[in-house]
Parts: sequence; structure tokens; C-alpha cells
Amino acid sequence: MKFDSKRLNALSVRLYGKQIGVITRPAGDRQFFAFEQEYMDDLRRPTLSLSFKGSTGGLVTNFRPVGRRVPAFFSNLLPEGHLRDYLATRADVNPEREFFLLAVLGADLPGALVVAPMEDADRPLESPDDRSDGSRKVAVSGKEPLRFSLAGVQLKFSAVMEASGGLTIPADGLGGSWIVKLPSARYKAVARNEFAMLALAQRVGISIPESKLVDVTSIKGLPEQALTLEREALAVKRFDRLTDGERVHMEDFAQVFGVFPNNKYKFHSYSNIASVLWAEIGEDAVIEFVRRLVFSILIGNADMHLKNWSLLYPNRRTPVLSPAYDFVATLPYIPGDRLALSFGGSRSLSEVTKDQMRKFADAARIPISPLWKIAVETAERTTESWKTLPEADLLPKDLKEFIDKQILSVASSLK
Repeated sequence: MKFDSKRLNALSVRLYGKQIGVITRPAGDRQFFAFEQEYMDDLRRPTLSLSFKGSTGGLVTNFRPVGRRVPAFFSNLLPEGHLRDYLATRADVNPEREFFLLAVLGADLPGALVVAPMEDADRPLESPDDRSDGSRKVAVSGKEPLRFSLAGVQLKFSAVMEASGGLTIPADGLGGSWIVKLPSARYKAVARNEFAMLALAQRVGISIPESKLVDVTSIKGLPEQALTLEREALAVKRFDRLTDGERVHMEDFAQVFGVFPNNKYKFHSYSNIASVLWAEIGEDAVIEFVRRLVFSILIGNADMHLKNWSLLYPNRRTPVLSPAYDFVATLPYIPGDRLALSFGGSRSLSEVTKDQMRKFADAARIPISPLWKIAVETAERTTESWKTLPEADLLPKDLKEFIDKQILSVASSLK
């Protein structure tokens, strides 16, 4: 089905298959979002986002219009950079017109949300043309777009794991339970880098999704434009999809704080994230957050911005910290780089100090007592695990040596 961009003025927002709100484009290039009254009246309603939670625990319902872009929560569901440009070109949509981009990509968003043109919203779910989530295939300008949205910059695709163990990119991009992250033309061995860092994180005791290295040429359905000089890609199992295809809702911390993706490095600190975790989940989540943060510094991962921390809603209402993702040693590629956000008043990747941890805890208004112990323990576990990590041998010699020096240097500051 094609849609006429001049006549498309409303998008249905559905959570777990039920319409909970509408994004409208009444005139010009402004967008409004409003909840359905039924959703607002439901005291057991599933959580869409903590950004819509008021100071007294109620639902925030008064929203300002947004010019050109869709509201921040929805903008963060869309891809960024080269991935956005690629998918927008496939769909013949202006990448800056987020309302129409969301209309095209909204069938397979992160989490349990589906966004579709209102003209599709009332069609019976049992229609043979419908998918299990109620979305429909949409062709734009005679070209079949890849209809998934994996927020982020790196070129990646949603893939299906076949019974044989191989990966296939669906023709329409829908239904995949794996993410295929393609190698970078700019940064060598980035797939092996992330694969090794995820394996190291697991040894340290950090929850991670299943991952594996795959030959790019073995992936069926990969567009020709996506082929690169390096042969290896990283496949990561999606933690927002269950084995039976059921969706688990999620949101990243740019959505939690209601900021647009281009501000993922601004306005907030790691203390702000910790404060939310303390209030919404409790001490165990904060301890795990600190473990992951210290681990990121140990490996030289400067890119842990707001979108690289997420919450899951397995019971549809209360959040838990999602498995860790996007663990990459970035410092070897960008020497002298600094942490994405402030950690106790510092963005240094060269050390973690007691004073820094105290400032971090004070700013988050959380007890400091267990945090330094967790930091020291994480450094010890990382150092020991790195020595015998088989995946480390997959890395180029210079990359492995750089990471080795980084881990030992930061670990020494924690003694």
C-alpha cells in the first residue's frame, strides 16, 4: 500500500497491539502527540515511558507541539546518521521529515511499540495482509522499503536466525530477532572488538545478549550497498524480542529524560541515570550500573551516551535494567577521547578515584558505601578475565595491546 504524504496527517501509536495515542500533523510542519482517553483512565495501563510519569506518579498528558520533528520519545525510536539516510533513501522519504519516516519504519521499532498510518489502524488484525502485531506492509513510490528502525548510527539490519544457524535479512526488514552490525570502513576490526568486549563483560558478571561473529557474505538478503571491505559482522540477539516473537517494551535514557537523539551527550550525567535507577528499581540496579560504567572505563569505551543505557518492561509496567550492549573499546580508534557523560565531575578515561565516586553518589543522592567496593571488584575481575579471554586473541595485535594497557592502567588507579 502507498500513502500520500500530502494526505497523511495522523499516526496510530499502539503498545502491545492496542492504540494508546495518536501523533497528528494538523497544519504546516508541526506534530502533536495525545494519549487516548481509555489509556489515560486505565490505572493498570502498560508503561510507555518514564518521561510521561509526573512528579506525583500520574500520567503527563499536556504536550507542546514539535516543529518538523516528532516528539522526543518517538524521535529516539528512529535511526540516526548513515543508517537513517540509507533507510530513508530506500523508502523515498526525506530523512529530516520524521513524521513520514516514522510512518514507514514504525512496524518494527525497538520495544513493543508499533506506529502506523491511521488509515491502517482500524483494519482487522485477522486480515491475511496483516502481520501478527497488526501492522501492514507499506510500499512507498513503488519501492519496497526495509521497514525496521534500529536506533543508532552504525549500519545494521534486523535479521532472522534460520534453523540451519544462518542469518537472513527479511525482504521488508520485519520480524528479525537478531541485529546484524556491519563492519566499519573507518575503524578496523570493530566487530571483533565488540565481540571480545561483550565476552569479557560476561566473564566479569555483566548480563549481555547472545552474540556471534558472522561472515558478511553468508548473510542472505543483505543489500549490495551494505557490503564492505571487511568480511566479518557482529550478530547480536535482540533482548526486546522473545523466542516466540513476542515483543518486550523498552526505552533508552534519552527517552527517559525526554531529549532528542542529537542531545544524547548533553544535559545529563551518569548521576542522573543512577538517580532514576535508584528511584524506579532500587540499589541492585545502581550497583549493576556502576559495574558497567567502571567496566566501560577499564576497556576505554568512551561512547556510553544516554542511548546506550536502556530499561526493559518485562511485566509491562515496572522497569528493569536491560542487558548491556554497545561495549566497544573506542579509545584505540580515537586516542585522547573522553567519556560521553560526566562521572562524578570527570570525563577522564584514565582513572577512577574515590573522590570521583563520592561526587557521583552525592549528585545522585544515593549511598556511597557499596559503590567503591563494586568498582574495585570490577577492576580485579576485568584484569583477571582479560588475561585468559580466548576472544582477545581474535583482535589485531596493536588493538589487543592498547586494550591491555588501558585495563591495567585504570585498574591501578582503583587500588
